[in-house]
This record gives sequence, C-alpha cells and structure tokens, in this order.
Amino acid sequence: MIYLDYQATTPLAPEVRAAMEPWLDKFANPHSASRWGREAAAATELARDQVASCMPEGGQTVFTSGATEALNWALQSAMARTERRGMVAIVTEHAAVGDTLKCLESRGADLFTVPVGRDGLVSLDALKSAVNRDTALVAAMLVNNEIGVVQPVAEISAIAHEAGALMVCDAVQGFGRMTIPNGPDLIAACAHKLHGPKMIGALWIRSGLRIEPFIHGGEQQSGLRSGTLSPMLCAGFGAAAKIAAERREEDARHAEQLWGAALEALGPDWIVNGSTEVRYRGNLNIRREGLDAARLLSDLRDIAFSLGSACASGSGRPSHVLRALGLSDREARSSIRLGFGRYTTEQELVEACTRIRAAADAQRIAA
Repeated sequence: MIYLDYQATTPLAPEVRAAMEPWLDKFANPHSASRWGREAAAATELARDQVASCMPEGGQTVFTSGATEALNWALQSAMARTERRGMVAIVTEHAAVGDTLKCLESRGADLFTVPVGRDGLVSLDALKSAVNRDTALVAAMLVNNEIGVVQPVAEISAIAHEAGALMVCDAVQGFGRMTIPNGPDLIAACAHKLHGPKMIGALWIRSGLRIEPFIHGGEQQSGLRSGTLSPMLCAGFGAAAKIAAERREEDARHAEQLWGAALEALGPDWIVNGSTEVRYRGNLNIRREGLDAARLLSDLRDIAFSLGSACASGSGRPSHVLRALGLSDREARSSIRLGFGRYTTEQELVEACTRIRAAADAQRIAA
C-alpha cells in the first residue's frame, strides 16, 4: 500500500509511539493525589506545554477529545457569551464548523457564508462587508483540508475584532507545520493530523477570554473541561508537537520536493484545484477532464488517496469546497486529492502518480 491520504490522518511517528508506550503500564489517574497520579499529571502538563509551543503566545491550551469537540466548544461558547446573533464563516469550512453553525442557526442565530474565488481564497473586502455590529463570531480555517489553500487568518482576525466579534480558527491542517498567526481568539487543533494519536485534540483560548465549559463533571482542567485525561494520548500529542516544531523547515522542504515530483510524474493533463502559491504543499488536489475519479479510486486500491474530505466520504455529493471554487459537478467528480508528507518517499510517490496517470489514460482510451 502506498499511503497518500495525509489530510485524512497521518502515520504515527516512531518517537510518538515511544513516548506513549510507558503509559500503557503506568495506569494511574493524572487527577489523583497519589505519587503515581502526580507522575501522570506531570506528564500531561509537559505535553500541554509542548502543544502550547505551537500555538500563539498569550493563551491557555485545554485538551479535548479532538478538533471536532474543540470547534463545537469554541463556536457554541462564542455565541453563548453575547446577545449578538450574527455568525460569519468562509463557505469552504470543514463540516465540524459548518454543521455546528447550521445547528446554531436552527436555534435562532444568523449565519452568513462568505464566498471564495477560483483560487479558494476569501476576499477580505467581501468578508468585511459581511461583518457588522451584530456579528458574534467569524470562523476561518487556516489551511483547507481539501485543497490546502492558506487563508489570511491575521487579517480576518483584525476584521472580526474591529466589529467586536471573536475569531475562531480551525488550525488542524496547519498546526505544527507553520506558524499560526496572532489574532484568533480560539484555535482548534488535533494530534492525528501531525503523526500523533487519534482521539485527542486541543482548544487554545486567548488570555482574558472567558468561555463556559462545554463538558461538565469533575472540572479536571482548571474548571474548563471535565473528564479524566489519558496520559498516554497527551504524551503522544505533546511528542508529535515537539517533533513537528523541531522538523518544521525540514518537513516543509520535503513536501515542496514531493509536490514537484508528483506534478512531473502526473504529466500536463492535470489541473491543480485552488491556488498553487498560497498553499500547503503537502496537499495536491487535482482534476483531469473526463476522469471518473471514483472509478480511478476503485482501480487503484493499493494506493490510498481521496476524492475529498474523509468526513464526507460515501455521501455521493460533490465536494462543497470544489463547488465553491466554481467547479461543475462533473469537474468536481473528476478531482482527486493526494496528501503526502514526512514519511512519504519520492520513489513511492512517483510510482503512485505514474500509475494514476496510466489508469487515467486507460479511461480516456476506453471512452
């Protein structure tokens, strides 16, 4: 199997595995006052510091079960703390944001989605015109999970703050891979998109911002989130963040090299969806005229790639992100996403792209 689905999840780093393994046997509750409990607590706090090092300065990092919980908490808390009812979001946001906002809309909030251009980037003028004195929050993803474009989060935050609104940022795909700009009030991240374990994420809360707990119970994390933390998962997340920070430039150079090798192996018949400049290079979303992407996926079952977001797979609907770029249903269904990174070799990527090209050629001949 050649794995090219890094936006869905990433391979566990060996250093992360090593950091997690001791906590399979060290089973103490980190919220217990015993010596073993204090040892577990120290490990979780070290991990918190490691995760926080990849966030902006001036905030508090709270562990969650993943980015979906963190985003639900951020969005619902942002609306609960104010009488304002307006919500503004970029149309290409992940379902964890989009569906939460639709839920809030069903409860009486007002949702306005801002379109993007053919390059997938939001117009700051369009966003500014959508924000007003009734806007409670503005939501913007740092790196889009389907097409990899990088939104101007700092500028979006400034627009939100000028109107007195909070800015919520889904930083899942960019966390650890790039510097998260200053500006957001609430930032969501998770471990498994960064060679860490699944089922653990974090919400970063700007200093001075008070939000209500989302999960109630034992108030284990400074009264903000209840629930017993897993030292094993925390240690894994912390190690993943630490390694990402240490390898950031090396990983970025590797992704850049892989991007070029993939495009060369695929040949000239493919079109990149979204900006080719303002983009994370480990995400290559491409289309080819007349391609049946679902058939391609079936024909190449030993290559793991995607037709779009893993969270929307099986729905049968064209990607809302690709439709937002102005692509037709046919063009959207002729698109595939290749995700690669730290543990992808150039040799295996070129082999996969060569086979993808050949299978696409075979479809054209058969047609």
